[in-house]
Amino acid sequence: MATGSVEIGNFQTESGNLLEQVELSYESCGPLDAPVILVCHALTGNQYATGTQEKPGWWSGMIGPGKVIDTNVFQVITWNVLGGCSGSTGPATINPTTGEPYRSSFPTITIRDMVHAEKQGLLALGIDRLHAVVGGSLGGMRVLEWGLLYPKDMDLLIPLAVTPYLSDTGIAFNYIGIHAIETDANYCNGNYKSSSDIKGFETARMAGLVTYRSEQLHKDRFARKTRSDGLFEIESYMKYQGTKLTERFDANSYLTLLRAMNTHDIGRDRGGIEIAAKQFEAKVITIAFTHDLLYPPEDICSFAHLVPDHHFCMVNTRFGHDGFLTEFETWGNIITVHLGVKLWQRFKQQS
Repeated sequence: MATGSVEIGNFQTESGNLLEQVELSYESCGPLDAPVILVCHALTGNQYATGTQEKPGWWSGMIGPGKVIDTNVFQVITWNVLGGCSGSTGPATINPTTGEPYRSSFPTITIRDMVHAEKQGLLALGIDRLHAVVGGSLGGMRVLEWGLLYPKDMDLLIPLAVTPYLSDTGIAFNYIGIHAIETDANYCNGNYKSSSDIKGFETARMAGLVTYRSEQLHKDRFARKTRSDGLFEIESYMKYQGTKLTERFDANSYLTLLRAMNTHDIGRDRGGIEIAAKQFEAKVITIAFTHDLLYPPEDICSFAHLVPDHHFCMVNTRFGHDGFLTEFETWGNIITVHLGVKLWQRFKQQS
C-alpha cells in the first residue's frame, strides 16, 4: 500500500473561484500494472479505504487480497475529496494568497468540482483509464458524475446507496446540521479554535446518524435500555458518536461537503434526469439498500431503468443507508461478479 499527495496546480470551481496550488491526498494498493478501480468515500470518510493491519480503513472489509475488491488483481485508488480535511485542499489548509487557513472563506464547491479534481489527480499519477468507479452516498454522487463528465474513461460504474439527485429530505437534514454548527457561539464565523469546542457540530452529527440507520436496527440494538446514570443507551451512543467526529473532522470541511451534496443533481444543465441518464456509456450497476431514508430504493430502481446499460440490485438489510459500510459477506459478491474478478484472475495466471 502507498499513500501520498499530488499537486494539480490551480483549479477553477464551478462557482468561478480560483483555488491555487491544489493538492489531493490518496491511498493506493495493488499492482501498479493492474486495471485500476477508483473508490470514492462518503461524507466523513477519507482516502484510507483499505488502511493497515494496525489501523484498518473504512472499507477494509471490502478491499484487500482475495476480498470483494481483490488487490491481487486490481490497483485500487482512493482520494481524499477536494474540500476534505485529511490532506487534500480544503478549509483547514493554507490559502497561498493570504498565508492563513481558508476556514469559512473556502469557496463553495460542487460534486462536479470534486470529480474534475480527481480526474486531474489521476492524470498526475499517470492514469487515464479506469476499470471501474465505486462508491456510496457522497461517493456514489461522484461515481455518477464520473460517468457523465468522463463517459469514456471507465468500463463500469457502481454507485451504492445514492439517487440521481439529493432529495428535499436530504437537503433538510443537511440544513439542520449546517444551522446547528453556524449558530453555535463557539463557531465564531468559522474562526474557531477547535472543532471539538462546537457543540452544534455534535448535534449535526447526531442528526445525520438518525438517517443512516433503520428504526428496526435502533430497536434491536438499544431496546429503550437505560444506563446507571439515567441516560438511554441510544442517547449515550449519539453523544459518543457526536463527540468522536468533532475530534477527528474539521467543522468547516463538514459544512463545505454538506453544501456540495446539496448540489447533487445529474440533470442540472443536462436537460433533466431522464436525458442525463441516457448519456451514460459505461455499464451502471446500481445497488440500493432497504430502509434507506435518504436514498429510497424505489427511486434508485426508477433511475436505473433509465440508463441504457444497467443492472439494479436491492440489498435487504436492517442497517438502512449504512448498509454499504457493513455486511459485505451478504452482498459483496454483487460487486465481485460485475468487476469480473475471476476473469481477471484467470487472465493474470495465463499471462
